[in-house]
Amino acid sequence: MTALSVALTGNPNTGKSTIFNELTGAHQKIGNWPGVTVDKKVGTIEYKGRTISVVDLPGTYSINAHSQEELVVSDYFRDNKPDIVVNIVDASNIARNLFLTIQLMENGIPLIINLNMMDEAERHGVVIDKQKLEAAFGMPVTETVGRSSKSTKKLLDVFTSTVMSSYHPSEMIELHIAKVERLKSSGLSADKIEEEIIAARYDLIDQIMASAVTTKNVGATFTDKLDRWLANGVTSLVIMVALFYLLFQFTFNWVGQPLADLLGDFLTEDFAGWAAEAMAAAGVAEWMQSLVSDGIIAGVGSVLSFVPLIFTLFFCLSFLDGTGYMARVAFVMDPIMRRAGLTGKGIMPLIMGFGCGVPAIMGARALDTNKDRMISILITPFLTCNAKVPIMALFAVMFFPEQAANIVFAMYFIGLAVAITAAKILGSTVFKHEQSSFLLELPPYRMPDMKTVLLETWDKGKGYLIKAGTIIFAMSVMIWFLSSFNSDGMTDEMSDSYLASIGSAASHLFVLQGFDTWEAGAAVVTGVMAKEAVVSTMGILYGVDDISTEAEDAEDSASVLLSTTMATSFTPAAALAFMVFTQLYSPCVTALGTIKKETQSWKWMFFAFAYTCAVAWVASLIVYQIARLVL
Repeated sequence: MTALSVALTGNPNTGKSTIFNELTGAHQKIGNWPGVTVDKKVGTIEYKGRTISVVDLPGTYSINAHSQEELVVSDYFRDNKPDIVVNIVDASNIARNLFLTIQLMENGIPLIINLNMMDEAERHGVVIDKQKLEAAFGMPVTETVGRSSKSTKKLLDVFTSTVMSSYHPSEMIELHIAKVERLKSSGLSADKIEEEIIAARYDLIDQIMASAVTTKNVGATFTDKLDRWLANGVTSLVIMVALFYLLFQFTFNWVGQPLADLLGDFLTEDFAGWAAEAMAAAGVAEWMQSLVSDGIIAGVGSVLSFVPLIFTLFFCLSFLDGTGYMARVAFVMDPIMRRAGLTGKGIMPLIMGFGCGVPAIMGARALDTNKDRMISILITPFLTCNAKVPIMALFAVMFFPEQAANIVFAMYFIGLAVAITAAKILGSTVFKHEQSSFLLELPPYRMPDMKTVLLETWDKGKGYLIKAGTIIFAMSVMIWFLSSFNSDGMTDEMSDSYLASIGSAASHLFVLQGFDTWEAGAAVVTGVMAKEAVVSTMGILYGVDDISTEAEDAEDSASVLLSTTMATSFTPAAALAFMVFTQLYSPCVTALGTIKKETQSWKWMFFAFAYTCAVAWVASLIVYQIARLVL
């Protein structure tokens, strides 16, 4: 039998992706639509001898081609003719959802209208007469409870038994389409035509609602009661901060970081030791042993050790999103974020940026406009990610032991302040001709579908693993080569290596900042590869065998360093300037690669590198010159 193509479309938060995941399970592929960064999800099902290909189109409120999501959906229907188009409608908010349904029918797209979340509609007192709704549209209507596998799987029988060519728009819909065509050729201004068409759509929705839908008064819902605390007033801000504090505790202290430490110990000790013994026993050349142990395992292993942390963070955020709470965060933060030139949704990538810049940059794809996405991507590198914390902690304890906590907090504040300032400047200069928009739906609170949460966690985490692994592998080999060779060949003296030469050249850039040693220059260069490399590089270069990269061990590490030349290489003012520079300068190569991927442009990747370095250089210069007078 022939294959069957099915497209799922609908508003955001209608349970469309949950239905897609229930139907396709693990048999799905995630990519990007051509020319945009919006996720492309395609899955296949074998059912009753037929192969059913299902496309999960991005959630959108219309197909006016203003946002990336709208553009994807409109282009898809322009270039593709799927056998069946299923319009997923949130039955508890049916009036709002029917706007897209009518737009699709105006474009001659035959539909199966699927009323999802029928259980929530019942709780809200919404009663829908399925037969009358079918008569109003002239199209088949189905009902599902998205999180019920049994309910969702019934759609497969509908797909294989429905012949869409036998359905035609009702007289009511045909009259509406004729009215729209008359308006388009009326000679009115474009804005007036659009206004009249929108009014006609809402008039039609009112007619359909009057004939097929009744609503009982059930009083304040659970969502209404909860939103009094979670989406209104100062209390909502306090609760939001508390929730995200718990999220970061869960990710970085309770679950994610302990797992990352275990994996890191295994890779750097057990696996590295086994690999070294195996190579020695096999008589592998010393340079190859060094490459594998000191380059590949050390470099790639440092990134792989972060995988549990990244997966834990993505799990927490996907879980919160599934509850409906993330929409409240954007709503609560919108008035504050607008002062920085962003909308409320812009807070989400910034929050993730305090954990790791890579998922934060990837998270910008959820924003509504290109302006918001680009600004968010370009300001995220200023934030204090987890990899910068050891640098701040070590220098703060060494040079400012009495005020270490305050100094580290100041670095967080400087990063955030610079990010907000940069957002304002970019919005009024580079992106001044682009518009921001903020269209937000507050979905009802619900228990997340764990299958969807886990699949989303895997999809996002897998993307990080692939990108980070490939980039870091190449850079680890490069760093090993630079630190192990000079023009005469392999060397045991790192001060004679290519890396020392590079560090010496870079150090001339920091004469005015007070840290113009080749060791500091080399640390800055390796920090571009990975911010974690700054502390370990300085430890190697200054001849210290073991410098902890854990913040809580910074004091012990500092006491060791105080007996070395490092303590005399930096003045307190220079140390402060170095902290500010490493806080603000270039994203790591993994983040740069992610910027290239998300913007699909080398230009923006190089711009991100250049302008963050420029900002860091100026900021560190100002800090050093002021600190010289104060300290």
